Amino acid sequence: MKKVSVKDIAELSGVSVATVSRVINNNGRFSEETRKKVLKVIEETGYEMNYSAKTLRTNKSYTIGILVPDISNYFFADVVQKIEFILFEKGYSTIICNTGRDEKKEMDYLKVLQGKGVDGLIVISGAEEFSFDYTEAKKEIPYICIDREPKDKSQTTFISSNHYQGAFEATEQLIKLGCTQPIFAVLNRKSTSAKTRLAGFKDALNKHSFTFNEANVLYLDNPPAKMKEQTQTFFTTYPETNGILATNDTIALELLNILHAMNYKVPEQIKVIGFDDSPITNYSSPPLSSVQQDTSKIADTAANHLLHLIQYPNETGQTLMIPVHLILRQSSAV
Repeated sequence: MKKVSVKDIAELSGVSVATVSRVINNNGRFSEETRKKVLKVIEETGYEMNYSAKTLRTNKSYTIGILVPDISNYFFADVVQKIEFILFEKGYSTIICNTGRDEKKEMDYLKVLQGKGVDGLIVISGAEEFSFDYTEAKKEIPYICIDREPKDKSQTTFISSNHYQGAFEATEQLIKLGCTQPIFAVLNRKSTSAKTRLAGFKDALNKHSFTFNEANVLYLDNPPAKMKEQTQTFFTTYPETNGILATNDTIALELLNILHAMNYKVPEQIKVIGFDDSPITNYSSPPLSSVQQDTSKIADTAANHLLHLIQYPNETGQTLMIPVHLILRQSSAV
C-alpha cells in the first residue's frame, strides 16, 4: 500500500501543500471549511504524521500537561475532561497528572512534564500558591492557573470561578430564608477557592449585621467518621446553628447524612447549600441546593488562553473571573 504524503493530501483536498501543513500544525490562517476538508481527507486516507520529525522541525511536542489535585472530584474531573476534548480538537494530546494534593508528587510530576518537553501547562486548584521554576528546564513553559493563585500573576493567566460571588449569594439566601446562625463548613486545608468563598460568606454576614466569630465556621477532616465526630461536637457547642454553606458538594452531602443520623430535619430545622452543583445533588435526600460553576466556560477559556500564550508567551498577567449561578433545591426550603 502506497504511503500517503502531504502532497497527496493537498491534491485530494484541492488546496496547497502549505495549507495542509498549516492545518496539520494548527498554525497560520485557514478557514474552518478548509480545516474540515483537509482533516476529512487525512482520516479517509489513513495519513500518519511523523510526530518525531514534526517535533524536531517546529520545536513543539504538541502535548499539554495538566496538574489536578484530585481526579475523583466531580468538578476537577469535569473540567479536565472538557479541556482534553478542546485540546485534542486543536491537535494537542494531554498528560494528566493526579497529584493527590501531595506537594512532593506535584514537584515530581513537574519534572516529568519538563523532561517530556510539554508546550504548556494547566494547573488546577491545589493547596498553595503556584510558581514554576524554569532553572532546569530546556525551555520556558507557558502555564495557566485555574482556581489556584499564582505567586506572580504577571507570569501567567489566572482563571477562576467567582467563588466570592457564589458564597456571598448563597449566604444571603440562607439569611433571607430565616437562618439566624449560618455556618461555613470547610475542610482543614488551604486552598485559594475555599479562602475566597469564606471571604464571601463573611461579607454577606457583615452586610446583614451578623457578627462573624468561631461559631460561624465548622472545620472538618477526613475520613467521614472524623467528620461525624466533629459535626456532633460542633452542634453540641453551638446548638442554635440553623444554616450551612458547605465549601463543596461532597462535604454538603456528607453533612446531610450526619444531620439525618443526628435526627435533624433538613430544611425544616437546618438549611444546607453546597458548592459545585455535581450531578448527585439531584438525587440526595432532600435534593441539594448548590452553587453551579460553569465548567464549559472555564475549560474553553483555559485551553484557548494557553494556546494563545504558547504562540505569544509575553501576553500574560490577566485575571479572568467566570460567573457562577445559585441553583436552589429542597435542602434550603425552595
